[in-house]
Amino acid sequence: MIKITFDKLDPESITNLVKKPNNGAVITFLGTTRNNTENRKVLHLEYEAYIPMAEIKLNEIIKHIHEKWDIEDVFIAHRLGKVEIGETSLVVSVSSPHRKLAFDACQYAVDTLKLIVPIWKKEFFQEESKWINSSNV
Repeated sequence: MIKITFDKLDPESITNLVKKPNNGAVITFLGTTRNNTENRKVLHLEYEAYIPMAEIKLNEIIKHIHEKWDIEDVFIAHRLGKVEIGETSLVVSVSSPHRKLAFDACQYAVDTLKLIVPIWKKEFFQEESKWINSSNV
């Protein structure tokens, strides 16, 4: 499952969607807005996306997880728009019978998302703002 939204993300409800009785491991990664980058105070972030292609690429990531790890229970959610300090911009939740599979699949999802999904981050500082390569999210 995937979700791209301007609404705040609820990690607990997303995690609960992948929990299943046959799975003994649930891994949830949260990408949150930190208050600094390279010793500079960050005020907030803004995310933009080419949503039709982002949806295709997120579904490709999930399909690859199904094929490589035989994991069916995956949810990737990304928030767009303004994201304040401490708020969540990314939730990746994976549930599988064993923890190693869930950890590996979750890391693959986060790393691959940053490489291939057209979602861009802009950091806002006191004196300026700048677009950041998505691999730095």
